[in-house]
Amino acid sequence: MIERPDPPRSPGPTPPPFTLRPARDTDEAPLTKLLTASYGSLLVPDYHPNVLAAALPVIGKAQDMLLKAPGYLVAETGGGDLIAAGGWTWQGPAGGAAPLDWGHMRHVAVHPDMAGAGIGGLLVSQVLDHARAEGVRVLSCLSTLTAAGFYARMGFAAKGEIDLALAPGLSFPAVQMRMTL
Repeated sequence: MIERPDPPRSPGPTPPPFTLRPARDTDEAPLTKLLTASYGSLLVPDYHPNVLAAALPVIGKAQDMLLKAPGYLVAETGGGDLIAAGGWTWQGPAGGAAPLDWGHMRHVAVHPDMAGAGIGGLLVSQVLDHARAEGVRVLSCLSTLTAAGFYARMGFAAKGEIDLALAPGLSFPAVQMRMTL
C-alpha cells in the first residue's frame, strides 16, 4: 500500500450546534446533497477528475438501505441542515458473506465547510459504541484514499488498496480497513 502522509492539521471551523440522530427516509435528498458536497470537494486531491466525475453519481447518492439502518446516523443542525453522516450495517457494500459478528462502516461524510471540526470523529465514536452494543466484534471499512488517515486515527488498520467496481467499467480506488472492537 502507498503511504500517504496526512497534511498538517490546523484547528477546524467551529461547528454550529447539532444533534446526532438516526437517519430517516425523509433524509434522502439532504443526505444526497451532503454526500455529493463532501465527496465532490474533499476527494479532489486523491482522485483523477475523470474518476471522481464518473463515481460521484454513484457514491454521492443516499442509499435507501442506509436510511433504514438503525446504525446509520446524521448530524443535523438546528436549522435542519445535515453536516455529517455515517454508520454501520451488517451487510457490506458489495454484499457477500462475512462472519456473523462482522459489521461494515458505511458512507461516512462531513460537509466540506465542517471538515476538521471534530464532527466526523464524534460521529464515528458513536457508531463504534452502537456497533459494540449490537454485538459487532469486527468492523470493516472500504475507505476512500482521502479518508484512510482519518480511519487510522480512529483505530482502523489498513489491509491494502483495492479497486471497487462501482459499475461496469467504473473502478474506484479504495483502502480496505478493519478494526477489532
